[in-house]
Amino acid sequence: MVEKLYSEFDSELIIRSKLGKTFNEDTLPLNKIKNTSGIKNVSKAIEEIVVLRNEKKWVNAQMVGVDDSFLSMAEVPKHMVDGYPTLSEKNIPMGLIGAYLLDKLGGYIPTNTGYESIQCYFPKRDARISVSSNPFRTQTIHIAGRINYNKEVNDNIILLPISLASAMLGYDKDITALYITTKDKGSLELTKKEIQKIVGNNFEVKTHLEKNELIYKTSKSEKLIVIAILIFIFILAAFNLVASLTMLYIEKKKNILTLQSIGANETFIFRIFFFEGLLIAFKGVVIGLLSGIAVCLIQILGHILTLPNSDGQPFPIELKFSDALFVLLIVSLLSVLSSYFPVKYLVYKNRIRRIDAQLE
Repeated sequence: MVEKLYSEFDSELIIRSKLGKTFNEDTLPLNKIKNTSGIKNVSKAIEEIVVLRNEKKWVNAQMVGVDDSFLSMAEVPKHMVDGYPTLSEKNIPMGLIGAYLLDKLGGYIPTNTGYESIQCYFPKRDARISVSSNPFRTQTIHIAGRINYNKEVNDNIILLPISLASAMLGYDKDITALYITTKDKGSLELTKKEIQKIVGNNFEVKTHLEKNELIYKTSKSEKLIVIAILIFIFILAAFNLVASLTMLYIEKKKNILTLQSIGANETFIFRIFFFEGLLIAFKGVVIGLLSGIAVCLIQILGHILTLPNSDGQPFPIELKFSDALFVLLIVSLLSVLSSYFPVKYLVYKNRIRRIDAQLE
């Protein structure tokens, strides 16, 4: 779910300059990049921090200037809250804004006119800050619609036509990034290496996973942390099994003496209590696994739990055979150890007592 939230807006590959914030688009062999096998779409982009104003409300925002191909690359029509997905209408530049960002400005998309108008302040590229000069260029932006991807996009992003962004920032042919989508995500690393050879050492090619590295690493490590906590709980639960076997052994001492008197050796006694421990443990394993799978299926089919502030979106659950097998193996291993060592110790202590009794 986390990967889907971020990968749908972020392109699979992003090219940036290592030498500075911007670079001239002519320094990149765009045609060669577009004709590379595995490349689906390419979009030039200009990224800059801007200031937005609507009446008396001001907010900072991340402006992303893109061309029309980005709308299909990021599947913008699927993520519209209201309004319509366009960057121009009748040759008038239009914008798309993060859903919560427009809320912070106190704006909305009216049904009668079809767009909201806000003021956008673009920093002048070479302006010097002084009392007499204005370091911003101001432009009225018509907002065609609100988009909903993830918290970062919803809170900070405004999409504008790249032509408008370039004109207001004075970039001419300069851009800050090149967004690329691929035909096959499975060969993403291979495609990245091919693109890196084409663009050379002055440019950096990153995948969407590398761009949001902390988010993906946190998502992956979260599962490991949960597994570690569960193993700790299993270890604590294993003490109950040890206590049960100890009490059972003490309770059946007379029966053990009877069995030994008719020829039962220590190995036979050990096996009785060892397999008794396994029966207790594996009964819990089977009931626990079936109950866990049942809860997952109820959520997947019935959508009992929903995410907060998500308009009823169900909490995501995925059943994996590998996860069930891993839990079964871990619990089985702990069960065997929890049964083997206590029973082995009890049988050993019983032998020592018998030897001491004979010596006395």
